[in-house]
Amino acid sequence: MTVLDWLLGGDVAIRWQASESLSGEQELVATSGWGARLLAAQDWSGGAFLPREGWDRDVEPQPWTGVESTLTLLRQFGALLPAELVERIAQGCRWENDNQPFFDGETEPCINGRVVGLGVYFGRDVSAIVGRLLGEQLDDGGWNCWGSPRSSFDTTINVLEGLQAYEQMLDAWPELTEARRRGEEFLLERRLLRRRSTGEIVDPGYLRLSFPVRWHYDVLRGLEYFRGRDDPRLDEARQVLRDKRQPDGTWLLEHTHPGKVHFQMEEEGRPSRWNTLRALRALGAGTD
Repeated sequence: MTVLDWLLGGDVAIRWQASESLSGEQELVATSGWGARLLAAQDWSGGAFLPREGWDRDVEPQPWTGVESTLTLLRQFGALLPAELVERIAQGCRWENDNQPFFDGETEPCINGRVVGLGVYFGRDVSAIVGRLLGEQLDDGGWNCWGSPRSSFDTTINVLEGLQAYEQMLDAWPELTEARRRGEEFLLERRLLRRRSTGEIVDPGYLRLSFPVRWHYDVLRGLEYFRGRDDPRLDEARQVLRDKRQPDGTWLLEHTHPGKVHFQMEEEGRPSRWNTLRALRALGAGTD
């Protein structure tokens, strides 16, 4: 069995992305398999991003069953949602801190970068969030949450993904392009995994491949962002990813971020269709 055959034996959310000949199956994502299970599990009448009661952020992992996490997965699946359903989310879903409408964004750049990507994908106006993110860029070129003066890989990749989607699908202007390029340089100067000051690996966790990635950075997520980019500063990260390829041509699910989920898609420590698909694309290997 080839790697492509193995990918095509998975959920429709993977199949349609693995082969151009099956791109028409994207229409099935919302009505079958994992996409349908997510839609059946979510209370689409509205609600807070995180539970208002019964969750203690100091002792429990963050639950991944809220609106943002669920929508992010549906976007990664390529689910095509009815306009009326997206409108119900826009009208009924509120953030827990100040009761803001969902597509108005939250307060932290790491979250708002993802909301920008969701707004672009689901056809909502998120231009005000983009403006806020440009104003929150730090002196070193990246972004961080909780008022930190130094950027983090995690927040920066979340913001960059949102800005990139906005530029590619909607609009670009000089200030936006310059901010995105500065953010990219923050990661590239560090070769996607090292401290600029000492050359040490920033976090061993960045070398573990996960999916869903949630708000976390890892080397595969960084390489996905820079997919197709010709820059020698990406060489080390690409080699790290190549070295993780198994003898059968697959990549493993090396880590799962703890927290409540609607359902488990893949088993940690086993070959991962998601990570294999993502790694092949990030390395420019293709699947067809």
